[in-house]
Amino acid sequence: MARFKGYALVITCEHATNKIPARYASLFRGVDELLSSHRGWDPGALSVAKHLAKAFDAPLFVGQVSRLLVDLNRSDWHPKLCSDRVPASVRAEVLARYHRPYREDVERAIRKRRRVVHLSIHSFTPVLDGALRNCDASFLYDPQRPREQELAIALRDWLRQNVQGLRVRRNYPYVGYSDGFTTHLRKELPASRYVGLEWEMNQALSLGQAGARKLARVLEAALRAVLPA
Repeated sequence: MARFKGYALVITCEHATNKIPARYASLFRGVDELLSSHRGWDPGALSVAKHLAKAFDAPLFVGQVSRLLVDLNRSDWHPKLCSDRVPASVRAEVLARYHRPYREDVERAIRKRRRVVHLSIHSFTPVLDGALRNCDASFLYDPQRPREQELAIALRDWLRQNVQGLRVRRNYPYVGYSDGFTTHLRKELPASRYVGLEWEMNQALSLGQAGARKLARVLEAALRAVLPA
């Protein structure tokens, strides 16, 4: 798509790990099952993010702690920024150690480039609160940003046409304009310079190396087909 010629690609993965640093391990003692669940991290997301960064020689930014300690994809005012297991006395510390530096590093890298397509890689649980999610992958974006909508539609359509059986949607199972890192960056950067999409994968497909590799390859192919070299 000629409209995106000259855009640099930046890859991020906010929920890459369920790691809890030793300094805070006592806060999460005895909850290994919780940390291993979708509430602790996004299984498969890091593998896909690494694949894309290597394939496109793009900068990659990766979260280093579990979202239960501090969620890098939520704003500092969000009531669920940290798990209830993190006391108020610790929240300011983890915000300063992990949340603020991560976001500042990404924004600094984006500002160094004239125009950017930012792809934030995530995965979602197949069932939430008893409800089955009826898609395999989705692009989240702000429909008030025409270039984001155009890119999301083009990528979705290419995947639907070229990957048999892959159910791809837009702004599902979340909407791309609710609180998140891309939403924050839209407030800081003009639409003419910044295009932010979240790629959401169903963990029924992204769990395990084989599934993650397959999704990484198909997303790479879609990006190569849609974004000009």
